This record gives sequence, structure tokens and C-alpha cells, in this order.
Amino acid sequence: MNKNYYAVLMAGGVGSRFWPVSTSSYPKQFHDMLGSGKTLIQKTFDRLNKFIPSENILILTNERYNDLVLEQLPLVKQNQVVLEPAMRNTSPCILYASLKIQKMNPNAVIVVAPSDHWIEDEQAFEQDVKACFDKCTSESVLCTLGIRPTFPNTGFGYIEYEKESDAQLKKVSQFREKPDYETAREFLEQGNFLWNAGIFMWSVETIVNAFKTYQPSQYELFEQGIACYNTSDEATFIQENYAKAENISIDYAILEQSQSIFTLPATFDWNDLGTWGALYEKLDKDDNKNAVVNSRILLNNAKGNMIRTAKDKIVVVDGLEDYIIVDKEEVLLIYPKSKQQDIKKVLGEVKEQFGEQYT
Repeated sequence: MNKNYYAVLMAGGVGSRFWPVSTSSYPKQFHDMLGSGKTLIQKTFDRLNKFIPSENILILTNERYNDLVLEQLPLVKQNQVVLEPAMRNTSPCILYASLKIQKMNPNAVIVVAPSDHWIEDEQAFEQDVKACFDKCTSESVLCTLGIRPTFPNTGFGYIEYEKESDAQLKKVSQFREKPDYETAREFLEQGNFLWNAGIFMWSVETIVNAFKTYQPSQYELFEQGIACYNTSDEATFIQENYAKAENISIDYAILEQSQSIFTLPATFDWNDLGTWGALYEKLDKDDNKNAVVNSRILLNNAKGNMIRTAKDKIVVVDGLEDYIIVDKEEVLLIYPKSKQQDIKKVLGEVKEQFGEQYT
């Protein structure tokens, strides 16, 4: 394996649209959402570990998930878990991890990837990441994997690339915010737009220099800790300084400002597993299009439902169509699939009425 290959796994999110399975104390990346025998973070780690040495994979997460990470990823040592003492979006934690990696290996190339996405063709994923690594090694560029859109999705940001390019990696002309439906349809018709999957590749030198250029105050804040990184003094420095960082995403902080970004249209199927409906799409269905995880079922006149319970729980459903049915110890959710985006709102109402221990 190439010792200069590194990965930063983003594992700090809460996944609130997957409530009640995903909660703030036990988010979706630590659950076996697909019923495959492995949690999402385990599947992501294994996918990267096929071509990146296990000791070169850092896990970026919230302090409260430290024990979950170590429990689920036995190959990961405590010094690979990069803990955020405060929620400050993706820019500060990526800079922090990058400075740690640069101190370990100034020749590193890094893939930054979410820990909770579904990717089936892992060989194609590896080839795509390596193609970007090659580009990042030979040029001072930032790379991203874009997903060819299959419908006008309004839930993703888009990457617009220069049409003229015949090269495998396309020059990015701009990042576009989540569009309304009409705009998304126009993007698809134009043919040079990709979904932004939040998977990035760059050399450690290029990304650190980008922070120096575009986010000088953030760089100065974290640069003060370089002597502490990867030592016993690191935790104290981060505890005292991390919360001072501006709350800003890597997209706004760096990507939207950089002039040298390339995108590779991914050659693998991808799903961000952002909602119960997205999970439903990826699961096997019965003849009536019901998708079931863990349950033993007796269904009559039931179609298009997403059903998930504890292992082997018996579920009887009659006369229900296109519903999400999720049973967890103290919470039962029965909710129309068409309103799945509102689950986040419902979560807030449950928190207010019954207390945050259920959320």
C-alpha cells in the first residue's frame, strides 16, 4: 500500500432525518442501516482500507462519539480519532486534521469522505480516488468526485464543470447551491452538472496553502498548535482554541474561492443515505415494493413501505401504502414517505414535548 495515501473520515453528523434510529447520542453512521451485518462507518473504513493503510485513516468526530468509534473500528488507535470539542462545520476540522497529517508526512495526499454513504462498486471507487490522487500529486489542484445526476434533485449542491474538456478530470467552473426544481431540471438539460457528494482529494501541501490564502485567520489559529499536534499537549491546545474557529463549511471557506479545482464524474453508483426514502431505494423489495430491515413480517394489502425494527420482531401491517414504519425501544414512527423531509421538524417537536433523551 502507498504510505503517502491518507484518509479523513467525517463522522460527526447526527443524521436527524433517520430518527428515531439515528439520535444525537447514537447517530446513523454507527448503525447497520442496510441490515448488512456492518455499520455504515465500518463499511466506509473497509472500503478505504483496501488501498489506504489503516494507520493513515483519521476519524473526525464529536467528542461524545469517541468510544463508539474505537468500539466499531478495532484497527483504529486513539491517536487516529480527531475529536471536535465544538460544532464548527467542516472547514476547521479539515484544517486541523490536515495540519496533523502534514506533520506526520509532508508528502501525503488525502481523501476526505463522509462516513455514512452507500457505494456498491468499491473497485471503481478506488480507481476514481487514485486517479484524483495522481492529479493531486503532479499538480497543485483540489479534486472532487461528482455524481452524474439521475433526476433533478433539489437536496444536493451541484458542481458545474467546463463543457469543452475531453479530459477524464474536468475543470470546475463553479459550485452551485441546492437549486429549486426548475433550476435542477435546467442543470440536467445542460449536461455539465454533477451532484456534489462531499468527497474531496488533495495533497496536504495544496490544502494547507489554500487555507493560508483563503482563510488566513483560521490558518493562524490552528498554526499556533503545530508544535503540539501528535503529542500529549494536543488535546489541551484544541480544547482551548477550537471553539474560537469560525463556523464555516469547506465549500464556502475554500472550494468556492479556489481557481484550481477539478472534478471526476464518478464511475460508481452512489447514495448519500440522507433519508429513509434514500435507504428504501437501496434495499431489496418484496413483490409489493416493501423494503424490510430486521423484521419478520405478515403483510396484507401493504405496498411501498419501509419497515425497520429490532431483530426478528414480528410486524403485521394491513392497508398501508408508502409509509415509513420504524420501531425503536421507546419510540415508534409511522410516517408517510412523501413527508420524510419533515422528520427533522418532528424530532424538534418530540424533543420539546417529551425531552431530548428520545432524540
